[in-house]
Order: sequence, then C-alpha cells, then structure tokens
Amino acid sequence: MKQLRTILWAGFCLLLVQPSGLAQMLINGAGATFPYPLYSKWFDEYARIDPSVRFNYQSIGSGGGQQQILAQTVDFGASDGPMSDENLAKAPSKLLHIPTVAGAVVVTYNLPEAPSLKLDGPTIAGIFQGKITTWSDPRIASLNPGAKLPNSDLVVVHRSDGSGTGYIFTDYLSNVSKDWEKHVGRNTSVRWPTGLGAKGNEGVAGQIKQLPGTIGYVELAYAHQNKLPSAEIKNASGAFIVPSVESVTEALTTAKIPDDFRFSVVNPPGAKAYPIAGATWLLVYQQQQDAIKGKKLVEFLQWALTKGEAMAASLDYAPLPSDLQTKVLERIKTIKD
Repeated sequence: MKQLRTILWAGFCLLLVQPSGLAQMLINGAGATFPYPLYSKWFDEYARIDPSVRFNYQSIGSGGGQQQILAQTVDFGASDGPMSDENLAKAPSKLLHIPTVAGAVVVTYNLPEAPSLKLDGPTIAGIFQGKITTWSDPRIASLNPGAKLPNSDLVVVHRSDGSGTGYIFTDYLSNVSKDWEKHVGRNTSVRWPTGLGAKGNEGVAGQIKQLPGTIGYVELAYAHQNKLPSAEIKNASGAFIVPSVESVTEALTTAKIPDDFRFSVVNPPGAKAYPIAGATWLLVYQQQQDAIKGKKLVEFLQWALTKGEAMAASLDYAPLPSDLQTKVLERIKTIKD
C-alpha cells in the first residue's frame, strides 16, 4: 500500500512539472507569400520566447488569406493588399488590419550577363500588356543606352494565384498608366493580357531563374535569395531608384495613413522613394472566439511590432516608422479575448 501511494505521488508530481512541455497551443494562419521569409523567422524566434505556442502558417497568397479569415478557418489571415469594403462587409464581425512591415516589389529578369536595366512606368505597363514583345524594343533601348539587349522575344511571368504582391504591382501600374487602369485595373487577381502564370513569389522567381528571356515581378527578398537582378525604376520625381530597405522607408514615410490602416504607398512623391512599394497586413478579428488563444495571439502581435520589427531590415523589409508603430500597438490593445 505504501509503495502504491509512492507511485501515485510521483505521478502527480510529474504532471505538475511537465504540462508546459506537453501542452502546446497551435495558432493557424494563412495568406501572403510577400512577407513569408520574415514571418517564418518571427514564428521560429517566438517559439523560443513562448514554448507553449506554435504557429502553422501557409503561404498561399493574399487572396487565399482573405478568404480563409472570412471563413474563420484560420486564427489570422495575411495580405499585402488591404481588403475591399465589399470583402470586409462579408466578415461575421469586425476585422482589423494590422500593418507589420513594408517591402519592395521588384521587376526582375533573365538576360545574358544580367545587364543592369532602368525602366519607367509606361514601359513596364507596355511590357505587361503585351505591347512590348522584344528585348531590343526602342522603348527599352532608349532607357538603357549601351546595355547589351538581345534581339529576342520577351516573355512575361506573372502570378497565377490571388496575390498581394500582384495587388501592389497592379496598383502601381494603374497609377502610372491610365490605359492599364482602364483595361486591366488593380486587384489581387486580374486578367493578365499576356504571359505565363506561376504560383507564389517562389513560383515566379523559379520560372524567371530557369527560363532565359523572361521578365516578372517578385518581392525583393525573393530576388536576392535567387540571385536575380532588379531593375532601377523611375519614380514620381524622375529619378531612377534601386529597390532597397532605405528607398522603401522613404516611400513609407510619405504615406497618408487612415484610421483603419488601409493605405497605399505606390509612386509616392519623395525624391529618393522607390515607386513599387507596399505594406503587408495581418488580418485579425477584434473579438476573438477563443479567449486563451486570443490572449496568446495579442501577446505575439505586441512582440512582433516591437522586437520583431528589429529583424526586418536584415531580410529586405522596411520596419514601420515609430509613430505608426505606436498607433498599431494601440489598435492591438483593442482586440478582445
């Protein structure tokens, strides 16, 4: 009998010391591929800070992220394009846009010897509308005197899935080309006039890396990871700007931020601002259905908007300016668990 009591007491003590190692809460998210390199690092790092939480994030594109948070099949969505009024109206309760970082969408290409290229808005629009079909076209050549441009076909690669990166890119093209705005427009998914479709930033970067003569658009981190060149883009002030954390920060500081945090930063007026830049958002219900999970999600968001921001620049993302960061942290406090 004494031996039985000893065994039972030992088992009880074991339960007392082990629950944190056994009970791990899973928080599910889905959406944008644009910030995935940074979010992946955040989730790994945060698991060390709070071992009771594990994040399962599927980078399926911003369109998928919006759909899944509306259907409440995930705990948070992620999107590089703000949700439309029409989509927000479908939400069962109030959805918050939580901006995290900003980044550059770059025009990248596969040419012999990878020459440095300069491009402007009308030329980029002409390429993606299928009106410029060869690399030696005078409109490209005039912007790049002395560059070795082959007399070969130019093949466009674009996103095939609902994409926030695509939203930023088509938002820019709509801003610089009335013809594009009228016939194609801005959205996470559009009817592309020409080109090959690929899924995710990963898919577009992979196609361009493999196929000579291609041109497409990806988030800056994916171009760097795949050792792909990025064109300098002419901005609203007439300067050709290299995509970088610094030039995206310049774009971000000029943005007019509304109270709901749904904003665009394409083609801003700053002399040093990169013109194809955009923010990315986490989509979170203000009223959380699961009190414990909601509390853990809020704690993560508070960490991400402070400690996590310090990791952004090393992965080619621009952290939020301090005044905007403060406003976002205040908004996070309104999430009810």
